[in-house]
Amino acid sequence: MTAAANGAAAQPNVLFIITDQQRADHVGFAGNDVVRTPHLDSLAARGMVFDNAWVANPVCMPNRSTIMTGRMPSSHGVVFNDRSLEPGANTHVRQFQHAGYRTALVGKSHLQHGMSRNAVIPSDLAGGPVDEYWPKGWDTLENADRYLTGAPEFPDSFYGFSHVELAIDHGARASGHHLLWALDRGGRMEDLYTPLSAESPFRRRSDRWWQVYEPPYDPELHSSSFVADRTIAFITDAVSAGEPWLAWASFPDPHHPMSPPGEWFGRHRPEDMELPASVDDPMDRAPRYLQAIHRIHPRDQRHWVAPCGVAGDHDLLREAIAATYGMIELIDDRVGRMLAALDRLGQTDNTIIVFTADHGDMMGDHGLMLKGYMHYRGTLAVPMVIVDPRRKPGRTRSLAGSIDLGPTLMELADVTPFEGMSGRSLAPVLDDASAAVREEVLIEDDFPGALVTKARLPAKTRSLVTDDMRLTRHSSGEEQLFDTVADPDEVAPLGRSDPARRAEMYERLVEAMMEADDLARGMPMAVNGATRAPSRADSGSLSW
Repeated sequence: MTAAANGAAAQPNVLFIITDQQRADHVGFAGNDVVRTPHLDSLAARGMVFDNAWVANPVCMPNRSTIMTGRMPSSHGVVFNDRSLEPGANTHVRQFQHAGYRTALVGKSHLQHGMSRNAVIPSDLAGGPVDEYWPKGWDTLENADRYLTGAPEFPDSFYGFSHVELAIDHGARASGHHLLWALDRGGRMEDLYTPLSAESPFRRRSDRWWQVYEPPYDPELHSSSFVADRTIAFITDAVSAGEPWLAWASFPDPHHPMSPPGEWFGRHRPEDMELPASVDDPMDRAPRYLQAIHRIHPRDQRHWVAPCGVAGDHDLLREAIAATYGMIELIDDRVGRMLAALDRLGQTDNTIIVFTADHGDMMGDHGLMLKGYMHYRGTLAVPMVIVDPRRKPGRTRSLAGSIDLGPTLMELADVTPFEGMSGRSLAPVLDDASAAVREEVLIEDDFPGALVTKARLPAKTRSLVTDDMRLTRHSSGEEQLFDTVADPDEVAPLGRSDPARRAEMYERLVEAMMEADDLARGMPMAVNGATRAPSRADSGSLSW
């Protein structure tokens, strides 16, 4: 069936492919000649590749909420992995749903802190329970234990998604709808619902770091297979119904643990992996908290998500890179399945496709591993491709942000936008690769727990990225200023050696922070011709 035959030609479909914790340079189309991503490379050949794309926050929940809302974390409220996006928050997906689209989220959501409950630090300063003014249990839909006896009932609109199938966890651990799906296909509970610790079962495992291992089940039961197969099923149903559709295919990988299944685990030999140029950075000019993280070997991590260092342990780093490439190549293979399904269903010529990641990974840059609080290119830059069949492919160095994706999709599909977005449509760049819609990207990073635990980590960090500079300022008073053209590996901070450029970057940072302030949050609402401020009682009108 062709797009014209199903009556949807005037409304382009949207396939939003997002991975978790994938570096901008961990794809073939970015020049990486070791990791093999032929299907993602084929997308890049058909679309606009953004070689200068950045996150709004280098942590999962804040940046995912920014992609959804087009707002900075300080505006939509999800500043860390310890709070959920409010259920009534407007999103670009909700706008597509209002426009008559069938919408689906398959895979990782992480708009609620179900898998991140460990990040919540009790405080005597906390207010009353949110269930006082939101529907009871509204933020428990991503709690893995709710799926052990069957899937919970979802609202009619989960942030705009009318159909939801979740893969909640990382590594080899299967949970959510993914667990139920894998059990239906013959998987064993003891192999699937496993600890995220050194006690998890495995077929092969690194002697240096428990987080590098092969799961005890085959690739067809893995989360990447689940995401691809269930996304294809949703698209097939939407096409059969003759409805325009928007599908988020959200892969939990290549987030750590680095545990590609089956053949994908041994596709690369660790000894063949190239190390980053800055792996032996002594970090003597870095902020004090980064120097402390730099000294924490992965075997001494206090928790599996905690950032750590691999300074001097090149063999461990090579094992991690090899396993990560295996995860990425499995994702690429499953993306190929989805693209083949679009061809088979006659949807390719009427489907806008986005490929990106929620943030990056240090992966040995500066001797650091994983993500969080480390404002370097490895965590802040992401891959980004937008394919619009109506536009010519290309490549651009124009600045872009995760925050821009929602506004871009709404303009491309002629869907009505909403007030309060700081993101900007990238449509002009899709038409002309030399065009620019922004001169800088603002990046926020907050660690509220520092206020409670008195941790050494800064409670607040703000970065500004321009075409040639990156300024990072921490609430501790420490800063890093880099000339990213002369020093692309970010190993020679300028400090105060260039006062004029430093002053200019601080002025631009202040202006960017003021511009990102969301004046529309809590704005008065029109009710029967009158205007009033929203109240807690308004939550009762939610479709739940």
